[in-house]
Amino acid sequence: MSLRLSTVILPVDRWHEGGRAKWQRAEELGFHTAYTYDHLSWRTFRDGPWFGALPTLTAAATATERLRLGTLVTSPNFRHPVTLAKELMSLDDVSGGRLTLGIGAGGNGFDATALGQEAWTPRERADRFAEFVPLLDRLLTEGAVTQDGDFYAAVEARNIPGCVQRPRLPFVVAATGPRGLRLAARHGQAWVTTGDPKLFEEGTPQQSDEALRGQIAKLGAACDAIGRDVAELDKVLLTAFTPDRSTMLDSVDAFVDFAGRQREIGFTEIALHWPIPDSDFAADQDVFERIATEGLAQLG
Repeated sequence: MSLRLSTVILPVDRWHEGGRAKWQRAEELGFHTAYTYDHLSWRTFRDGPWFGALPTLTAAATATERLRLGTLVTSPNFRHPVTLAKELMSLDDVSGGRLTLGIGAGGNGFDATALGQEAWTPRERADRFAEFVPLLDRLLTEGAVTQDGDFYAAVEARNIPGCVQRPRLPFVVAATGPRGLRLAARHGQAWVTTGDPKLFEEGTPQQSDEALRGQIAKLGAACDAIGRDVAELDKVLLTAFTPDRSTMLDSVDAFVDFAGRQREIGFTEIALHWPIPDSDFAADQDVFERIATEGLAQLG
């Protein structure tokens, strides 16, 4: 099974003071996709610079030629399917069909209540997500959409001429629960996970690998239930949230060991955070770049 390597560039740099250079360097290093978080603020970066995801990706589209671009992930916390679809269609056009949408149900904290709403329960988030994804799918594939749902409405919402990518740009659906996995099976071209959060602090790499195997098995069951081959979906692991997060970027050999295990589990893409000094994503830049250029070749 082949394995792709991607990166996540957080939108913390002014575009003309290092921002553009990172995206161009990601292309030079040969990453498959460069993603960014679609948040209004995020955890330890909350009181520092943080720019919008879609404007950043639009700028990156004009500064690169081959690199795929994407969100990891967009959520209903502050997005509406109608306006989001228009922006995604436009960005897919600007990028020449290089856009991927990572999409998830969202969580609490950070920016989840930035628009003044009460924090949603997990069930409320799942309910909204279950309506958000199918409506967004329609908006990106049909010329005009009218729909009146429990949470979202569209009235003759038009997206003409549609996406460059047909029938629409690909969805990477973030999910671990049964409802989200069903959405991934039905609407996703890929599925993404960060692993089992219960193992983040005290779990072992072996426990994490077993949990990831279990998640992929559940994705397979969700696909079987609708007659879809799970092999049609790419499986993406967003790193830095599993027990071996502190060692996997220590050396090329450490990464090769980690990546080999994930490939054996069934992942087809690994996303590494671009190093940010003095943060949760601190790493040696030279080692990171060697991993980008040598890691998969050593994996064989």
